[in-house]
Amino acid sequence: MIPKLRLFVKTAFCSTAYLALLLNITLAETAKSRTDLLAFYDFTETEGNTIADRSGFDDSSTLIIADAQNVVRRPGSLQIVKPTLIATKSPAKKITAAIRDSGEITIEAWLTPTDLIQSGPARIVTLSANSNTRNFTLGQDQSAFDARFRTTKNGTNGVPSLASPKNSVQLKLTHLVYTRTRNGKSRIFSDGELLSEKDVSGEASNWDDGYRLALGNELSQDRPWLGTLHTVALYSRSWQVSEVKQAYSAGPTAKLDSLAKLELARSAQIFESKVAAILADRCIECHDASNNKGGLDLSQRETAFSKSENGLIFNPEHPLQSMFWEMVESDAMPLDRKPLSNEEKQILKDWLKSGGQWTLQRIDPANYLHGDSILNSSARRLTVAEYIASVRVATGVDIEREALQILPKDFRADGFSNTSYNLNVDLGHVEAYALLAEKIVDQMDVLKFAERFSKARLLTDDSMRGLIEKMGQWIYRGPLVEHEIASLRGISTTVASAGGNFEEAVRYVLQAMLQSPRFLYRIESQPSGSTPVEVSPYELASRMSYIVWGAPPDQELFRLAQQGKLQGEVFDAQINRLLQHPLAKQHSADFVTDWLNLNRLKHLSPSPSLYANWDPTLAQDMRQETIMCWQELIWNEHRSLSDFLNLSYTFATPRLAQHYGLQPNTNSEENEFVRYDLSQIPSRGGVLTHGSLLTVGGDQASMVARGLFLMHDLLRGVVKDPPPCVDTTPVPARSGLTQRDIAESRMANNSCGGCHIKFEPLAFGLEQFNGIGQYQTKDAFGNSLREDGSILVPGTAKPVSYRNSSELSRLLSQSERVQQTITWKLTQFALGRPLGANDAGAVERIHATAQKQSGTYEAVLTAILKSDLVLKSMPEPKL
Repeated sequence: MIPKLRLFVKTAFCSTAYLALLLNITLAETAKSRTDLLAFYDFTETEGNTIADRSGFDDSSTLIIADAQNVVRRPGSLQIVKPTLIATKSPAKKITAAIRDSGEITIEAWLTPTDLIQSGPARIVTLSANSNTRNFTLGQDQSAFDARFRTTKNGTNGVPSLASPKNSVQLKLTHLVYTRTRNGKSRIFSDGELLSEKDVSGEASNWDDGYRLALGNELSQDRPWLGTLHTVALYSRSWQVSEVKQAYSAGPTAKLDSLAKLELARSAQIFESKVAAILADRCIECHDASNNKGGLDLSQRETAFSKSENGLIFNPEHPLQSMFWEMVESDAMPLDRKPLSNEEKQILKDWLKSGGQWTLQRIDPANYLHGDSILNSSARRLTVAEYIASVRVATGVDIEREALQILPKDFRADGFSNTSYNLNVDLGHVEAYALLAEKIVDQMDVLKFAERFSKARLLTDDSMRGLIEKMGQWIYRGPLVEHEIASLRGISTTVASAGGNFEEAVRYVLQAMLQSPRFLYRIESQPSGSTPVEVSPYELASRMSYIVWGAPPDQELFRLAQQGKLQGEVFDAQINRLLQHPLAKQHSADFVTDWLNLNRLKHLSPSPSLYANWDPTLAQDMRQETIMCWQELIWNEHRSLSDFLNLSYTFATPRLAQHYGLQPNTNSEENEFVRYDLSQIPSRGGVLTHGSLLTVGGDQASMVARGLFLMHDLLRGVVKDPPPCVDTTPVPARSGLTQRDIAESRMANNSCGGCHIKFEPLAFGLEQFNGIGQYQTKDAFGNSLREDGSILVPGTAKPVSYRNSSELSRLLSQSERVQQTITWKLTQFALGRPLGANDAGAVERIHATAQKQSGTYEAVLTAILKSDLVLKSMPEPKL
């Protein structure tokens, strides 16, 4: 061992500062803008001195015409008759960053040159500072087109340029395309035909973000171009020949039609993400189908545009004279809550002024709980369980015992412990990962492990570089970037200079890799534009395996990703293979444990004064009972997930059976679970009657706690916290006053009833189960208990009554809303993040697809894996 080297690895790869720095570098390297429209000008305006960018990518890409008298504006064209500058007001930083990250570009223009004597070249499109400094320029040099693209190998002027042959410019409407791939292949096309090509090597990492985008001239105004522009588009990816030909065949108006549709889509998105979010958060609490205070239901388009008790809610002819706007503007609504902010009011005002487009049949408040939900988790730390599994797959070492002792625990957020925003790294993690990396490598035969990737055992640069690249690709679950190879290569160089050997070098490199953000995080590319992009094969393989197994890709899946074969029949076959693996069954237990918060049972401690005979081992029996019923349902019976609520059997140890009042199986061991038939026991059946769920009500079997659990986790309903003035102190039961009586008094209260009526009746059917899940017809005070109640499905106006717990379980099991909720929850767990309005459509499609296959666990997971939520990386919405 080399003590100085050990210190070097620990300090270099383990410090919180370095971890954050390396993570940021890695994200910058991998967050490539792989495809998108960055700017689009269609010149539809006929007045003024501005030209709008229709792409929606960058709000600052509006062009200003310096000399408006030097151009002729017609619908769909801009004729430059005298020299002028047409440029953005400020540097096009977002456009520069997108192309710099991707290393690719396509410039497309429909244009008509004025003459063949313009030179310089005359600037058609440029992102530059002056005639000698640029990021790119596309221009005309007499009878040829000329393109310059700055790289790390050709200087700040982007020369030598790529020129088309002489006499290739024609004085007619022309479709001009310049495109460059990341590896440097550059081409110029005219009217779908290739004019010229060459390799423009180097990277775009030296692009300057201080340059403005301009048309028709250089920023220094000394390279004017005269002619007519019909459309100009800029992309952060290269086009293939087939795309160029297709764009030419479609004609100059094709993109205008697409952009018109995009404008409508954006308008709809503004309503669905901003306006509907405000209505869901500030209005629908009192004005939905069930409450409709004042006869006003704002949750549905049909009722929102009808007349209320006080008149027309929305006035289509005079939107700002609508009753809705008058109440909001005057702060009369919402009642008993803080008024809308100025920003919220402005959003609603702008929406009304634009015509008040309402694109949803119904606003579901559950879709807006998280505001603008994070669409992508481009960097998510592995959970403790995922870390253990990832170490086992990557190295063959089982580090579970040590990891559970050393690593800080993961806590639930938004219902799950794998929620990305909650998976932070603190000093405790950094120190633990460093210690664990050392323990892992100590258990490895590093020479044998290295031999999997390289037979060479030399400390030379070429030998170590090849080993690091191949070994790192496996451990990091994807290819390394240059700076990562260089950093790791530096370790082996230090070993060699200190007199160390090959084995020591591999040992320290492995330690560094196992505490790198590339291993500890699932890092993915993040699109910077407005269009979803397909994930890379490596990202897809990781998504598949972590979703189904909670573990990284195995060698077969990783090999298919390397070969680019994860598509079509191969993709389908891999999904089936993953689902048949024992890890899939294990990970399904992780889902139900998280969803129903079964781990809280590890800390369950009922009041000794109320439950003197409580046996602490019962808590773990209850936890295992629920998991075993779940596993039986989905893996042995292959039934619909909602049937979990209406099973006619359970699994129990003799002590749990006795606790439930069942006849214990005398032939089973003390800790042995056996199956019990409940078909003739109406008080038991389905997960709602498991002690694991019934104990959520606490010692007093709280109607509020149980009702909220059923509403949130089964019906995806939403209620707000009570106003600060409301006394929320629990009222205990007593002789003559049951928990149900207390609940009914809350529901009758004007201040409380609007919310409590939505969830407390759900718990009425469970009143005959005490705080530890035992069945009884009278409580401790001798009060008779009931089990009838009602279900108010979110979005409906009238509740549905039930007579007993069996009927409650059956109604919930058959409820479309419950079935959708389970799909929603499983999708959230699969993606590791909260879902929002932007995901709702995709989840609906997942659910519909799975229901055609009986709504089984395998059907839902398969539909998730084949959805755009997995196959594509979703950008943040740009409104």
